[in-house]
Amino acid sequence: MLYTFLKYFVGTGMKIFCRKIVINKPALTGIKGPVMLACNHPNSFLDAIILDVLFDQPIHSLARGDAFVHPFVNKILRSVKILPVYRTSEGVENLSHNYKTFASCVEIFRQNGLVLIFSEGLCENEWKLRPLKKGTARLALQSWQENIPLRVLPVAINYSSFRRFGKNIYINFGDIIENNDLPEGLSEGQKVQQFNAILKKELESGIFVIEDTDRKRMASLLEEKPSLIENIALAIPAALGWLLHWPLYTTITTAITPKYKNTVHYDSIQVVLLLLTYPFYLLLCILVAYAIFSTWHVLWLLLFFPFTAWAFTRLKPQLDHPGATAANVFH
Repeated sequence: MLYTFLKYFVGTGMKIFCRKIVINKPALTGIKGPVMLACNHPNSFLDAIILDVLFDQPIHSLARGDAFVHPFVNKILRSVKILPVYRTSEGVENLSHNYKTFASCVEIFRQNGLVLIFSEGLCENEWKLRPLKKGTARLALQSWQENIPLRVLPVAINYSSFRRFGKNIYINFGDIIENNDLPEGLSEGQKVQQFNAILKKELESGIFVIEDTDRKRMASLLEEKPSLIENIALAIPAALGWLLHWPLYTTITTAITPKYKNTVHYDSIQVVLLLLTYPFYLLLCILVAYAIFSTWHVLWLLLFFPFTAWAFTRLKPQLDHPGATAANVFH
């Protein structure tokens, strides 16, 4: 119930937060399990949020185990189909819990479900593929050994920015990997290496490799300039969108910048807080308008506010300027 509600709620909000989502093979968002989504990991839990919204079938995601420490948080995360996976840095004593998580994933595959795994292991805000861990390969091999017809779908996500809302997102699906893609007669270790070699090739073909200083390449691959008609038609609504939403945006960025400005979680936390607080902000603005004008005609603001926010997203810059900080990407 909570997962379904959040899926549609966040999906609606993403139409404002994301300026454009480009998918190379959109039909694959309707794929049926058993499927493992093997994804790169450039933008913390926003990666999982985006894919959850786009795919028709519910997705079970794997997330870092230290997020599950508090019992209440653990319950909430599991209710939205998130399972823990532990790294050595989170305590060697916790690594044994990964066997339970992998067993849960295999059971999900057995029931024709979808599981998302971040094959790089760690998240970094950058435009390149990092070395792949062995977890994706081992989970696939374990499923195949149990005669589950698992398919592995490589997913490459590219963002126009890791600091600002109104970003463009490019999702490139690679060719599906199946059991018969691995040569026969290989040892377990060789199968892992061969699987990762195939997965690496598929992910690299979909990831935009860009150096932080290469502004020209960044613009050519990630920027979508608005048309002249858009600039003219949306200029006034966009200006109103900036003005009307500046208090909410500034409040949130002021709150999260001191703690998260230099972390990979800044973008994701910003998105979640904007999504969660926006309905209350909108309600507050309507109540203030009603107090001033004493008419329920102010209910049209329920549509007007989101429209101006969308208009502003269409026209605002999509790339961070050199030296941009969390405090100035609203402009």
